[in-house]
Amino acid sequence: MLDTLKELILDFQEMHLKAGVPRRVLVSTIPGKATVCIGVRRCGKSTFMFQIMKQLLDSGVSRNNILYLNFFDDRLHRLQQENPRLILEAYFSLYPEKKNTEKVYCFFDEIQMLPGWERFVDRLMRTEECEVYLTGSSARMLSKEIATEMRGRALSWEMFPFSFREFLDFKGIESSGVLSSKRRFTIQHAFGEFWESGGFPEVLGLDRWARVKVHQEYFQTMLFRDLVERHDIAHPKAVTDLAHWLADNAASLYSINNLTGYLKSLGHKAPKSAVADYLEWFQDAYVFFTVRLFDASLARSNTNPKKIYAIDHALVRSVSSGVLINSGHLLENLVFAALRRVEPEIFYYKTKSGREVDFLTARRGTSRRLVQVCESLATPETRQREITALGEAMAELKLTQSCIVTRVSF
Repeated sequence: MLDTLKELILDFQEMHLKAGVPRRVLVSTIPGKATVCIGVRRCGKSTFMFQIMKQLLDSGVSRNNILYLNFFDDRLHRLQQENPRLILEAYFSLYPEKKNTEKVYCFFDEIQMLPGWERFVDRLMRTEECEVYLTGSSARMLSKEIATEMRGRALSWEMFPFSFREFLDFKGIESSGVLSSKRRFTIQHAFGEFWESGGFPEVLGLDRWARVKVHQEYFQTMLFRDLVERHDIAHPKAVTDLAHWLADNAASLYSINNLTGYLKSLGHKAPKSAVADYLEWFQDAYVFFTVRLFDASLARSNTNPKKIYAIDHALVRSVSSGVLINSGHLLENLVFAALRRVEPEIFYYKTKSGREVDFLTARRGTSRRLVQVCESLATPETRQREITALGEAMAELKLTQSCIVTRVSF
């Protein structure tokens, strides 16, 4: 096993780093804490680790000071029965001069495949001069749980599929500064492409048929590995039927009662407690997100209907039946994903007269922000309705500005 580890470490030293498109994610490290990347499957977590490595190399760090292992590599299977300390033994036998004298940057991909990884990483950070970066996702341990296991000893950051700005980076389109008319039309055209493809890196550039197949494969993997296998669900058909209902009803209101009733109508015997668990597990896996009504009373907020959104608007289009979903819902889902990248707490708002505003961001310590989404404001009736709702909400929340996002100008 020691020789295998040495071979893998040396293989990495000679490997070309495929860093892909630089992500617009700011990562800060804290001495004594591991840095953990969490997020949905296939959003680019491993590639982002390579980007961090490239930044280190560009700053002058020696390639030999970077230790990288992907524990999904079948050559490391035997390590599951042996002591993880062999990793350090292999590395320092190759570079003995670095022990206790130089900082070593340790990148461990799919760390959950290594039994006892928590104790190993903890000991590594306590006894060696190092920085540790971790990613992981599987039926046995979601990446969010890795961050939980390292509570107090880890700093986590979230990774999402490409934002529109990152999509422009992928296309090589400059989006900062004052836009000429030509560049503005170029960006508008690119948004049309982003609207069709979404943000998962692997689907960019694929034709529609291939993109839909890849999205559907992602969706099935998320459902079965991150929910059914992970939580040992006895009746997986209930989970898949619920997931497709949520995709069909993205950006719409739901309640536990109506979801339970829906599953019952299909012959599933899923109690309300199980449905609530399914929704929480969807969120843990970054597949679907629940948005609650903003209310000073947590009890009222929890008892009111909630709204559901997916991780990616194009994924919704690929897996939904297309009967209920429409372009207005997809635009609202796209805006939610953009907000969720920067705001962990998002609500919807109802005015005292019953008018609804799609999003209210209300993170503690920051100013509140209202965002209304409407595909078109072309008709006076629609424009009046949306502006009136925002005006009432602004008055009730004592805000001086808000935002309307639309695809069609007026």
